Amino acid sequence: MHTARSILMWIAVSLCGIVLITLPVNLQTQLIASTAVVAFMAIIKILKAQGTWRLIALAFGTSIVLRYVYWRTTNTLPPVNQPENFIPGLLLYLAEMYNVAMLMLSLFIVATPLPSRPAHASKVQQYPSVDVFVPSYNEDTKLLANTLASAKTMDYPADKLKVWLLDDGGTLQKRNSTKLLESQTAIARHNELKQLCEDLDVEYLTRDRNEHAKAGNLNNGLKHSNGELIAVFDADHAPARDFLLETVGYFEDDPKLFLVQTPHFFINPDPLERNLRTFDNMPSENEMFYGIIQRGLDKWNAAFFCGSAAVLSRAALESQKGFSGISITEDCETALALHGSGWNSIYVDKPLIAGLQPATFASFIGQRSRWAQGMMQILRFRFPLLKRGLTLPQRLCYMSSTLFWLFPFPRTIFLFAPLFYLFFDLEIFTASGGEFLAYTLAYMLVNLMMQNYLYGSFRWPWISELYEYVQTVHLLPAVVSVMLNPRKPTFKVTAKDESISTSRLSEISRPFFVIFAVQILAVAVTIYRIYAEPYKADVTLVVGGWNMINLILSGCALGVVSERGERASSRRVRVNRRSEFGVNGKWNSASIEDVSVHGARLNVFNKELDPIVAGAEGVLRFQPYSGAEMETLSVVVRNIQRTGEITTIGCQYVPKGALDHRLIADLVFANSDQWTQFQQGRRRNPGIIRGTIWFLGLSLYQTSRGLLYLFRSVRSERDTEQQELKASN
Repeated sequence: MHTARSILMWIAVSLCGIVLITLPVNLQTQLIASTAVVAFMAIIKILKAQGTWRLIALAFGTSIVLRYVYWRTTNTLPPVNQPENFIPGLLLYLAEMYNVAMLMLSLFIVATPLPSRPAHASKVQQYPSVDVFVPSYNEDTKLLANTLASAKTMDYPADKLKVWLLDDGGTLQKRNSTKLLESQTAIARHNELKQLCEDLDVEYLTRDRNEHAKAGNLNNGLKHSNGELIAVFDADHAPARDFLLETVGYFEDDPKLFLVQTPHFFINPDPLERNLRTFDNMPSENEMFYGIIQRGLDKWNAAFFCGSAAVLSRAALESQKGFSGISITEDCETALALHGSGWNSIYVDKPLIAGLQPATFASFIGQRSRWAQGMMQILRFRFPLLKRGLTLPQRLCYMSSTLFWLFPFPRTIFLFAPLFYLFFDLEIFTASGGEFLAYTLAYMLVNLMMQNYLYGSFRWPWISELYEYVQTVHLLPAVVSVMLNPRKPTFKVTAKDESISTSRLSEISRPFFVIFAVQILAVAVTIYRIYAEPYKADVTLVVGGWNMINLILSGCALGVVSERGERASSRRVRVNRRSEFGVNGKWNSASIEDVSVHGARLNVFNKELDPIVAGAEGVLRFQPYSGAEMETLSVVVRNIQRTGEITTIGCQYVPKGALDHRLIADLVFANSDQWTQFQQGRRRNPGIIRGTIWFLGLSLYQTSRGLLYLFRSVRSERDTEQQELKASN
């Protein structure tokens, strides 16, 4: 009876919704209704109403969106007998419908995400055996030393923990290569990493051939290990001490659990954050996924494996013959297979690792191209909507995750659609200025407000559009290529621990300046057409405004591809730890103010400090999180600054053995609370109005900076050509 009543209520609500969406009203009534809904949503947001009120606001917003869809479908498409208008008009319509579909999927997933789970460390009753896998290909030894040392010193019974370096850069295939340089490099790497693992008491494992990329490497690790659980960390993902204590306990609660995934936290900015200088003040791009979307997926038992910072069940993996390797995104593909087999997953929303992001724009695009191509392969070969064994919510969740990477297509259409009208007078959107105001503008405002409701403190206005735009230019060919030949893409390792010593334009920046120039020309055409065709001024103004929005995004992108030089080779992390600094045989009270993987900055009480100079050798003594005894770490003084009774000393580590790597890892990575505090410090919601004003100012500044970099680049190339010409004469 209860089920029948629920079905009847659902049908009644649906019928009311259909009537409301399709109700024929005049333009004035539509404008009043749209304004009322926008005002209502704004009031609820200002009052910070949550719970049912939040859902009511989203429901009202959805009604405006669906009404716009109905109007677009029935009133705005060009006639079929005008193919020059109809074809681009249909493409624009499909792009908009894609956006609406993704919005609806987002609403389903994150309208009421699960709250963050409470700390689980104190609830661990049993300690299953854990194998820690650190797959590697071409990463630097010091980078690997930090990750392996961090993994080795996690709080966990030593007899239950075994750390493995899975080295795919020193395989027998590479060591026996007929290419001499490749062979000698692989042999040197093999010997160096074997010694590192011996020093750190870590297992070193390689294989005969580089087959099936990362998935094959992980499966080779499965064959040679026997732990009940498998923890996976990328080579640049160093875990905090409490990683296992916060994750393994969940496997006690659910025998069908295959995955506990944690967020990927990065101590360095991505190229957009670095070049725009937003890293310390604005949430990172990945925080929307790890802070909201994964919690939404978790609600539907659809949180998926992200390749690192996760613990998996060996039994579950072996039931599916290991990690899946058909696509180049083996992580999501593996999770899809296990969810389809009835296994469960959990997402723990606490940063428990610290990793590195690509530093250059080119590496960033290379990483995203791999993600996009891998998700397209999953869509092609695994098609989640029809995947046997998945629940309906899981199907929708996986479809959302894979379909997202089609965004280069609609983003390209939105970029060029206004140019069709301005340059070629194609009418691909049949509507007056008044209709645009009543329907399209209301839809855009409601869309922005709904995104702010869903992701407000995790994603500021217009930032998603900027990230999508800067990726679209280069991701579109990558996505098209995998659609035409889905088996062609191969796994490519993202460059780690990069740095940029001098400011320069990215090597893949040229298309952005060409697009910007075309849009500037379109602005001139807009002004001319308003003057020459006043009878179409309302439509021209609308299209010109659309082009201006694209121009603002394009201008900001010029700053993104203008790479800022960095003096420091690694990112510094603020800490506050008591210590002692030894120099010339004397110990002085000190505090460690910030650290990086290469060095630290100390404040030393200098009342009795002997005079020191840059280059002097010293010793840093502190108590690691791992024990009660003080430990010492050799350093070299790099710079000195005296202020009253405090001397600030910048020093560089001089690791002399495995213990030193563990102490460096303890300084930088051991305390997970510092990552949470850092994230919380930059999570705030500026709102749509303030956020838009801020973005306009950012775009204006970055446009000028990008054009300045272009001018310098052109002048530098001209000077180089002249010097070469003189040399040849």
